[in-house]
Amino acid sequence: MRNLVFLLQKEFRQIFRNPTILRMILIMPIMQLIVIPLAADYEIKHISISVVDQDHSTYSSKLVNKMTASGYFQLVEYTQSYAQATKTVGDGKTDLILTIPAHFERDLIKFNKAQLHLAADAVNGVRAGLGTAYAAQMIGDFNREIREEWMLLPKFNEMPQIEITSANWYNPHFDYHLFMVPGILAILVTMVGAFLTALNIVAEKEVGTIEQINVTPLKKHEFILGKLIPFWVLGMVSITLGMIVTFVIFRFLPVGSFFTIYAFSGVYMFGVLGIGLLISTFADTQQQATLFAFFCMMVFILLGGLYTPIESMPEWAQWLTRINPPAYFIKIIRAVYIKGSAFSDLIPEFLVMIAFAVGFNALAVFNYRKRSA
Repeated sequence: MRNLVFLLQKEFRQIFRNPTILRMILIMPIMQLIVIPLAADYEIKHISISVVDQDHSTYSSKLVNKMTASGYFQLVEYTQSYAQATKTVGDGKTDLILTIPAHFERDLIKFNKAQLHLAADAVNGVRAGLGTAYAAQMIGDFNREIREEWMLLPKFNEMPQIEITSANWYNPHFDYHLFMVPGILAILVTMVGAFLTALNIVAEKEVGTIEQINVTPLKKHEFILGKLIPFWVLGMVSITLGMIVTFVIFRFLPVGSFFTIYAFSGVYMFGVLGIGLLISTFADTQQQATLFAFFCMMVFILLGGLYTPIESMPEWAQWLTRINPPAYFIKIIRAVYIKGSAFSDLIPEFLVMIAFAVGFNALAVFNYRKRSA
């Protein structure tokens, strides 16, 4: 125990002597937590649209005005030539072409039906798919508004009607910040813990101090704890600062308990730091450790459910998420922030995270080879 105390003193002094580490732990996550949620917007707005209006009627003008006034579409071209609109798409200036054929209003009134044509630039499949869906929904609303104008209902309608009402639980205003910010906070904590600990032992190897430690009576588990505990403390400080920034910038407070967040964060940090320590025992240089950590982080992010729902992934990818620690922590922190889940609701995830923490740190201790003098 006395050896561990001296090693912890050495580690904390080494950390506070290096301002770069403090910036990475404290300042970098705060800046990323502010910038990334504002940039990672699930909503796609300002979709460029070209309108080929071959009718020039009152209804065609109303339809165009309805779409451009929604805030989702930006009119970049109003023409009569479909070939010209296609050229604009080829130049990358427009994403969607809406063609209103001749006699659109006449057919709608006379035959009670009319046709429109939508063409999308599918190079960006997500933008094209959502743009087409938005346009189709607005055209459907426009069609319903016209029918309501034509229908002459009696004062008391005796025809049976089915009314559908919906209630959006937990996030009634569909605020994507409420969904993204907790997940990004979890990823940033993972990045800080994994990268810094991955570089820690390797830095000792490169400067030669690892040889001096090897000839001391320090045991393997004491050495690992001495490397792990300082970054665990700083990681918990980083989580606290992240929650403060979340409240100050985005005005979010967890619906659930702070105790639940800290309890899961404490166990999760041990698991993440164990991953970094395990990587550092394999690498001989900081460059190797950085590449290993970067590869792991890419897998963690892409298979963590931050941007893509796990349920929509292929079955083999869903199996991989079961051994992905950030996938559990993202689910937990979102559940506490948005749903107000209690500790008892998340006991299965808590047990899994304990298994990750014990498993990765045990591997790190086992893999560390202490050489005798």
